[in-house]
Amino acid sequence: QVQLVESGGGLVQAGGSLRLSCAASGRTFSNYAMGWFRQAPGKEREFVAAINKSGSSTYYAESVKGRFTISRDNAKNTVYLQMSSLKPEDTAVYYCAKSRSPIIVVVAITQGREYDYWGQGTQVTVSS
Repeated sequence: QVQLVESGGGLVQAGGSLRLSCAASGRTFSNYAMGWFRQAPGKEREFVAAINKSGSSTYYAESVKGRFTISRDNAKNTVYLQMSSLKPEDTAVYYCAKSRSPIIVVVAITQGREYDYWGQGTQVTVSS
C-alpha cells in the first residue's frame, strides 16, 4: 500500500511561482516513475509531468514545458513540481500519482490508467 500526500498549493499572482511536494509512504517509492496531473473545474484531468524512478528522465505536457520542473528525492520519498511563470489557466487541483512502471513510456505515461496510486490533491489558484 502506498499513500501520497501533496502539499504546497495556494493562491499566487500570474507570473509567480509555487513548489508542490508529494510525500510518499512505503519502501517502494524509488522503484517507480511518478507523475503530476491536474484538473480544473469543469474539465477533465490532464497530464502535467512525469519522472522516471531515478530522476534521470522527465516528460512534460506542452502547456507547461519550459515553465514547470519535476524532480524527486528518493532519500526523502518525495517528488516535487516547481511551477514558474504561472498563468491563470494553470488554476486547478494538482494530483501526484505513482506509476505502475519504473520507466517513462511516452505513449502511456500521460494516461491515468498507467498509475495505481493517487494523492488527494492540492489546490493551485493563479490570479490575473
